[in-house]
Amino acid sequence: MSFQKISEQPSIYDNLERMPVGELLAHINEEDQKVALAVQKTLPQIEKLVSLIVPKMENGGRIFYIGAGTSGRLGVLDASEIPPTFGVDSGHIIGLIAGGDTALRNPVEKAEDDVNKGWNDLLAYQINAKDTLIGIAASGTTPYVVGALKTAKENGILTASISSNPNSPLSDVADIPIETVVGPEFVTGSSRMKSGTAQKMVLNMISTSVMIKQGRVKGNKMINMQLTNAKLVDRGTRMLVEELGLGYEEANKLLLEFGSASEAIKNFIK
Repeated sequence: MSFQKISEQPSIYDNLERMPVGELLAHINEEDQKVALAVQKTLPQIEKLVSLIVPKMENGGRIFYIGAGTSGRLGVLDASEIPPTFGVDSGHIIGLIAGGDTALRNPVEKAEDDVNKGWNDLLAYQINAKDTLIGIAASGTTPYVVGALKTAKENGILTASISSNPNSPLSDVADIPIETVVGPEFVTGSSRMKSGTAQKMVLNMISTSVMIKQGRVKGNKMINMQLTNAKLVDRGTRMLVEELGLGYEEANKLLLEFGSASEAIKNFIK
């Protein structure tokens, strides 16, 4: 099949500047409802990827996300939320964006056009065959991402991709291509919209299911979350009240003593 950038096709809506606000919002919402269905079609690929990642991480492997622009920012976002949510260190899942941290807030000119820079950025982390590299690019053509995946695959590293176009150059170099075909954007070519939403959904699925399978959730609760504010301390205390049958004050004291609900439960049961 030939490669066509569906994500770059003209919007099915026109004269947006003439639409009343209510109509704009209704149409954006209509388009957003298509995203979950597009992601649903990729569940077999996501399942395959997670099933391969879990044993690699149990053997000391890491997950790397790499992207540019919105795609890069979403990868960094997901990676940065894992430590406080699941109580793992920041080295388990690492997000890289073309142009570095500056690009999180400001565009860095031509950063995504260097086909060798992505792999060079990864080398700073001593990426190896224990790890997994997930390239994120709505277009499926970003040189920074495509080049990184191609070289990673040549070095025996498990690769996956998340894009909005089937049969893209990025899909071609990924062991497991995840293609969320959400169709043309509401504003033509604005991949921060449906494409970005799809990417966020897929990243949520990957990281959350991996952490669950790593034993970072008990029942349906984040028992390893970091106690970084009063809300989370209260949530952890209530977990212990429910799990151990303690009073609130006793549970709170136990939680603060051991630093997490997981450790508190482990030491209480000893």
